[in-house]
Amino acid sequence: MTHQTPGAARPVTGFFWHERCFWHDPGAIGVFASPGEFRQPQPASESAESKRRLKNLLEVSGLIDELAVRKAPPATREDLERFHTARYLDALAAGDRDRGGESGDCAPYTPGSLAAACQSAGLAVAAVEAVATGELANAYALCRPPGHHAEADQGRGFCLLGNIPVAVMRARALGQVGRVAILDWDVHHGNGQQSAFYTDSEVLTVSIHQAGNFPLDTGAFEEQGEEAGQGACLNLPLPPGCGLGAYAHAMETLVLPALEAFRPELIVVACGYDACAKDPLGKMLLNGRAFGEMTRGLMALAERVCGGRLVMIHEGGYSEGYVPFCGHAVIEALACSETAVPDPQNDEIAAWGYQALQPHQRALIDDWRERWFAHPPPDERIP
Repeated sequence: MTHQTPGAARPVTGFFWHERCFWHDPGAIGVFASPGEFRQPQPASESAESKRRLKNLLEVSGLIDELAVRKAPPATREDLERFHTARYLDALAAGDRDRGGESGDCAPYTPGSLAAACQSAGLAVAAVEAVATGELANAYALCRPPGHHAEADQGRGFCLLGNIPVAVMRARALGQVGRVAILDWDVHHGNGQQSAFYTDSEVLTVSIHQAGNFPLDTGAFEEQGEEAGQGACLNLPLPPGCGLGAYAHAMETLVLPALEAFRPELIVVACGYDACAKDPLGKMLLNGRAFGEMTRGLMALAERVCGGRLVMIHEGGYSEGYVPFCGHAVIEALACSETAVPDPQNDEIAAWGYQALQPHQRALIDDWRERWFAHPPPDERIP
């Protein structure tokens, strides 16, 4: 491993985590949505291990010593109710006091899960506040359970509470930030952020995801917001098998230009790693280096448009062995650090077939770009 040159200028990067988040137990469901007669019990795909291993790797590499490590209080009921309905929160609390249950659509929980979920949302709240108010240059929140599928009245896809909507709504309500852009690069559609801000012109939600994965009923390009929010929602449902070339082309030609045109005061990333080539729940081909490069691209953009204010909120990623390397690449980029670890899969994954931008991928992305910028709302898009 290599280390940061002493005295080198770099942003102060926050790292928010809490042991409580690792204690959430969704039950023995494996890769399935629920247990069943012929489904031998096994640990859930969404487990603490990938997140714990990421923190462990930061400790062993020494990168964590270059970060402003923070804990944070759990999100309050008042914070949660800015996004979630009281009925849903009450039902979740009742189930947590009993034997747990299913919070909605493939989002099981057990007693103690609500405390972990509130803690997870609290980490997102604290990270967004610290960056929005200028206390930190940027930040990474190691949230668990994840949040980007949770909707106002139900949990979905392993997510109990909407970490990002809760944090962003609170920051805006307190006057800490105005216009916010949310980029979700988890392999699954960021339906939670989309639903939270679908009629809001001051929050741009962008999701780059595998088409037709989860949820099945959301994530089409044609979903672009409603009412005042028309034109403030961008979905890029990429076909399965997209790799380094497709993601780089999508980021460079559409995602980053769309974010820049919106001119946010803060950029928040739903930072999932299940688009990596080793993930059991996705069919994309990224390596750890790609996540680091996407982060650097966002940092350059953030410097131009919002004073570098960038917050990463940990979402999915189910390869226990490989997620830590992807996360380390993102955090070392955030911290402008030279503390790196050798990624055992970077070069092998990059050498796989079909990593280059394929003609059908280029045609799809270029069509989206042309259509997205064809009829821009006043002062919100560029050609």
